[in-house]
Amino acid sequence: MPAVADPARGPRVPGSIGPPPEPGLSEAEVADRVASGRTNDVPVRASRSVGQIVRGNVFTRINAMIAVLFTIIAVIGPVQDGLFAMVVLFNTLIGIVQELRAKRTLDELAIVNAARPRVVRAGATVEVATQDIVLDEVLDVGVGDQVVVDGVVTWSGGLEIDESLLTGEADPVVKEPGETVMSGSFVVAGTGRFRATKVGRHAYAARLAEEASRFSLVRSELRSGIDRMLRWITYAMFPIGALLLYSQLFMGGHVSMEAPSAGGQVSGPLADALRGMVAALVSMIPEGLVLLTSIAFAVGVVRLGRHRCLVQELPAIEGLARVDVVCTDKTGTLTEVGMKLAEIRDLGGHEGGPADEPSTVLAALAAADPDHNASMAAIAQGSAVSGHRAPDWSVTAVAPFSSARKWSGASVRTPEGERHWVLGATDVLADPGGPAAREAARLGVQGLRVLLLARAGVPVDDDEAPGPVRPVALVVLDQKVRRDASPTLDYFSQQGVDVKIVSGDHAASVGAVGREVELAGAEDPVDARELPEAPDELARRVERGSAFGRVTPERKREMVAGLRGRGRTVAMTGDGVNDVLALKESDIGVAMGSGSPASRSVSQLVLLDDRFAVLPRVVAEGRRVIGNIERVASLFLTKTVYTMVLATVVGLLAVSYPLFPRHATLINAVTFGIPSFFLALAPNTDPARPGFVTRTLRLAIPSGAIAGLAAVTTYLLVLGQQAVPTDSDRTAVVITLCATTLWVLLLVAKPYVWWKVLLVGSMAGLLTLALVTPLGQWFFALDVSRPAEVLTALPVAGVAIIAITVVRVVDDRMSARAASRHEGQDQESGQEAEAISARV
Repeated sequence: MPAVADPARGPRVPGSIGPPPEPGLSEAEVADRVASGRTNDVPVRASRSVGQIVRGNVFTRINAMIAVLFTIIAVIGPVQDGLFAMVVLFNTLIGIVQELRAKRTLDELAIVNAARPRVVRAGATVEVATQDIVLDEVLDVGVGDQVVVDGVVTWSGGLEIDESLLTGEADPVVKEPGETVMSGSFVVAGTGRFRATKVGRHAYAARLAEEASRFSLVRSELRSGIDRMLRWITYAMFPIGALLLYSQLFMGGHVSMEAPSAGGQVSGPLADALRGMVAALVSMIPEGLVLLTSIAFAVGVVRLGRHRCLVQELPAIEGLARVDVVCTDKTGTLTEVGMKLAEIRDLGGHEGGPADEPSTVLAALAAADPDHNASMAAIAQGSAVSGHRAPDWSVTAVAPFSSARKWSGASVRTPEGERHWVLGATDVLADPGGPAAREAARLGVQGLRVLLLARAGVPVDDDEAPGPVRPVALVVLDQKVRRDASPTLDYFSQQGVDVKIVSGDHAASVGAVGREVELAGAEDPVDARELPEAPDELARRVERGSAFGRVTPERKREMVAGLRGRGRTVAMTGDGVNDVLALKESDIGVAMGSGSPASRSVSQLVLLDDRFAVLPRVVAEGRRVIGNIERVASLFLTKTVYTMVLATVVGLLAVSYPLFPRHATLINAVTFGIPSFFLALAPNTDPARPGFVTRTLRLAIPSGAIAGLAAVTTYLLVLGQQAVPTDSDRTAVVITLCATTLWVLLLVAKPYVWWKVLLVGSMAGLLTLALVTPLGQWFFALDVSRPAEVLTALPVAGVAIIAITVVRVVDDRMSARAASRHEGQDQESGQEAEAISARV
């Protein structure tokens, strides 16, 4: 008798358990609900809108400060002193353009990655976008599908829902008709249909967090550290600005400017004091730091997008670069997505009739299975290739596969009587010491996946199922290891990242795959059922092992949580519904594009082409972002520190501030602004380390303090007994600051390559042009006509350069010793833990 086609599930056997006929909504009913706004109008979880990007780049704390300072200069003049605002405007435009490029990349990839729920309309099952679901829609769900709206079950084919991401309850919930399902949960076994009762913002998950279940954004040490430093700078600006303004007005520090220019310039003590204050505060603001951080992330998104890697949360690029443990599933991650039926090994445990022939039974089970996983798909394909058609048996009960119980099955009525068949893990269904388990273990050592076909003693939907079982055949599946798996693991090993395979398969099979990809420690695989229950001991055992088999979804989560509890930064890769809990628990979740919608929805990164080998590119991109932003932050904060020192000393001494705002613009541009843009996008392979703020300030504070004191020294030497500094006096301070800060740039830019040397040389050339050309001298109010003052500036800068170099060398050596001491302590702790474990 021919099979009946079901649009949603493929061929079915007559008499098999399936959903009853369901007309669903008509096109007119759908149109009516759309017109009345009863749609699933949740926002797409992708990038920011164009308006949000523009507002986010324009309306910032830094831009607000710059706007206030520019307004002051716009009133008192001259126009050259307002140049800093044009630089900020230009940088903001660059930031908007870069983020729009990243948005376009994200949106294109998000469309590919978006879940396509199945709905029943006009009697046919069709796929629609999540936003196109309407109220009263009938949705069809299977294993791995995420429930996207709230509803009531109308039909259940062994439907089991995991609601742990919403409620915290670990055990899957069996759903029967009439029971409710909540958006944000996901299907772990069986199939079902439900009618949507709440859509859009009224759905349960939408009330928790936009689309799914309690999403928590990845923590970004870079952004949180930069925000913290910006708060400190903001708090410092008010007292320093007030001190400087007060000293210029009331303590004799004001100056008399040159005569008003054609551009319209206000003179007088207040105007002069305001110019000095603006010059100081402009240099204190690290105007390019936040911008360059955003640009670095945006460029990273675009670069990874070219390799079909969707970044669902931007800080995930940084997070993966900090990872020191990668927990990876085996099937679909280290091995190819599909499997092949290699052999059916008859164990002779059947009565010999046609209803007990293993090939026939497997074909029947494949046809009765409501939702094929990878193993059942391989069996169905193998049966079709070998010509074994599904028999015309009536299916009385179905037990869909569950990662927790490790088996599936069906009860069927055959001409020879009722049969109850189960298919699953040999060491779960059969006697662990029996011949079937021993043979399965022998085959598993070869890297093969082995399932047991057995006769169950009770119907598969019985509470006691499977009951006593009789082994009938071993089903051997061949799974091919990805060609890029071994090089990828080699990369992680070289970078000091531990890799652990956690799989639901037999431990011997996991170990075999681990050995094939040359994973250290895979020769001694661990059965997760033998791991201790105590969290601390569990974490220690997991930290020592490399290959783990028979890992349930809940145990995967416990293993990841244990590693994180020991201070490790964990990335979890997976593709199946059994990986969802661990993906959510990990610091960084990485899903495969062909994986279940649930696994993709809770992950921060999605590899759309299922290429595990893309991960090293993500790590490298993250390291580029972290290393370069750390360099840029050191430069900008050095500028902030030297300005604080200079402004504070000048204010306390009650002398005129030595720089105009245009001088600050020139110094910032040639020493930090232009170079930092190139450094932020340069290649960088330095390993990521915690302590971003501490390391940044450890260089910026002493370097900035030395540069600031050098500028004060030069200023006081050239000023002498004068009350009013001349342009040549100010030029001497500019030369001292530029020389010392260009040296800081050289220290930060290591290791040196040709373009970095050319970059620093170009900046020195631009400064020289401004100093010696008439246009530059007029525009920036510079004067090098008095060699004595130039010769005063250079030796002071030389002493400062030596001091900065000494501080840097000493700091590097102290850091190296601390790192070496910390590494030794870690080794001693590990040896002590192993000794204790051995005694236990």
